[in-house]
Amino acid sequence: MKRMGKSVFDMDLERSGFRLLAKTVDRRTVALAGSAALLAGCQVIPRTGPVPSAPPPTPTPQPSATALPTDSTRHRVALLVPMGGSTAEVGQALANATTMALLDTSAENLRITTYDTSSGAAGAARRAIADGNKLILGPLLADNVAAVQTAAGPAGVPAIAFSNDASVASSDVFVIGHVPEQSVANSVRYARENGSASFAALLPEGNYGQKAYSALQNSLRDYGGNLVGFERYARGNTSIVGAAQRLRQRGGYDTVLIAEGARLSTLAAGQLRSQGAEGTRLLGTELWSGEGTLTRSGSVEGALFSAVSDGRFRRFSESYEARFGSKPFRIATLGYDSVLLTLRVARDWRVGDDFPVSMLYDRGGFLGVDGPFRFMRSGVAERALEVRQVRGNQIVEVEAAPSSFAE
Repeated sequence: MKRMGKSVFDMDLERSGFRLLAKTVDRRTVALAGSAALLAGCQVIPRTGPVPSAPPPTPTPQPSATALPTDSTRHRVALLVPMGGSTAEVGQALANATTMALLDTSAENLRITTYDTSSGAAGAARRAIADGNKLILGPLLADNVAAVQTAAGPAGVPAIAFSNDASVASSDVFVIGHVPEQSVANSVRYARENGSASFAALLPEGNYGQKAYSALQNSLRDYGGNLVGFERYARGNTSIVGAAQRLRQRGGYDTVLIAEGARLSTLAAGQLRSQGAEGTRLLGTELWSGEGTLTRSGSVEGALFSAVSDGRFRRFSESYEARFGSKPFRIATLGYDSVLLTLRVARDWRVGDDFPVSMLYDRGGFLGVDGPFRFMRSGVAERALEVRQVRGNQIVEVEAAPSSFAE
């Protein structure tokens, strides 16, 4: 993987295919909640007020009262994220990251406007379409995708959703999030290549647990191995401990997938490796990425999990904190990378034309803060993942992520 130079990211990304337009930036001040002084020179205009109720459908959407004037030099792109409610901080982090990408690349050919989905994703999407945006970055939540698609689909405007739910992807909705299925598959492959034969799983109730279970089954079909059994538990409490005890009593496996975050996983690991089962191999998921709890618990020593490389994230995090005064959520990189992706496509995208969706299917992929990725025909981003191991008081890489995709 090539190194970065010039600014925080732009030299490295230029050499890897993100050769961006870098001209003089318009120095008009733009407001983003909590960071107005940092945003001179970019075109990110947040809309944080309440979204009006849906207007009657019309053949041609009319611009909103606050619509931007016609712009013949900039692509209009809408950022749909929550700016209020329980996920407001995540939404703000994504908005900050898009601003950061524009600043780092000195991009002057995009106008990104933020639309608040906390009062209704459908209304936010309708406003975005009425204002003439040709691409939507977002929404954050999988539950909002259908509403956005209903408003944007008839207008021919695609969305690049920050969700990690592969089931919401389609021909006009692209999922750029880190989907758990890929993490599970990569870890199972590595475990099989290193001696694992019989698998079991601890699975939370709900959508995430079901996705992890399906991924485990599919991976064992692809790479071999047997699924001996599994236990489900209610998320958010210590019922994972009881599930781990039941699974240990059943036995018959050499490897257990724990489809849970770091804190509860360490509780379960203590049970799975007790009473003579200390040699059980443990697998985690992408939820373990960035979790310091793992290095403070001996119960997960030697455990494996797969995730995107954190090499660039460390520099991203330092730059983000210097600009915005706080550490970013891990998901904030998706906002940054979605802008880099848009700028890459903008090299061959004429202002005013529909977004050229076909360019997202580049088999060679794209390079972002989270490493190489490319969109499969399903609309889901395929990620280059590394395998990590909990070893002592640190997390070490035991298999590097591929630097590019084989055709």
